[in-house]
Amino acid sequence: MITMSESTEMYLLRTALLQRESQPVPLSLLAQELDVSTVSANEMCRKLMHDGLLIYEPYKGVRLTEHGSAIALRVLRRRRLWEVFLVTHLHLPADEAERIACRFEHVTPDHVADRLGTMLGEPRYTTRSEPIPQAAATEIELPALAATELGVGGEGEVVAITASPTVGGFLCSQGLRPGARIRVLAASGRGQIIVRVGGQELVLEQALAEHIRVVVDHHHLISEEV
Repeated sequence: MITMSESTEMYLLRTALLQRESQPVPLSLLAQELDVSTVSANEMCRKLMHDGLLIYEPYKGVRLTEHGSAIALRVLRRRRLWEVFLVTHLHLPADEAERIACRFEHVTPDHVADRLGTMLGEPRYTTRSEPIPQAAATEIELPALAATELGVGGEGEVVAITASPTVGGFLCSQGLRPGARIRVLAASGRGQIIVRVGGQELVLEQALAEHIRVVVDHHHLISEEV
């Protein structure tokens, strides 16, 4: 496997995290996220386009090729596995673990990441409910709906909680955590919804329910061998 520079990996990873439904990521946004000038981002993206890792659309932005996406997800897998290890085994705060993992992700070979994943029991989520790409993943199917968008009778699997740690902790205490099944039983004109989760019924305000991300089937992480 060809070794990628840290800069290349960061551009691909940040593009993957910003990209939605194959829509181009504006260069200005990418530059802001990477803390570089738009000119520098433009030059780097053109290089990555020539390397077959990005599709560059002038005046629109960039999106990943299949090859670029596979590399980005391998880097993301390393980062999030290290986050889990540092939090659960070394008991570091999540923010500190993320900073360290961001350095480890660039120097960890894939076979070491795979062994780390095996040791950790192949976790599907970080301690902050972020999905972890599985080995050789080529795509993460991100949560498509908020709980408020399911509609009455709609059912899905909770895959992420996007709220603050305080609100997220409250939702988790009510059983609304990644992996839980949720069904919308009723909705009121005031924006409240009644849901069933874990054998109990809960009334949720719209502002809370919008932080619960769900998919309508169990397989929200799609992977294949490369």
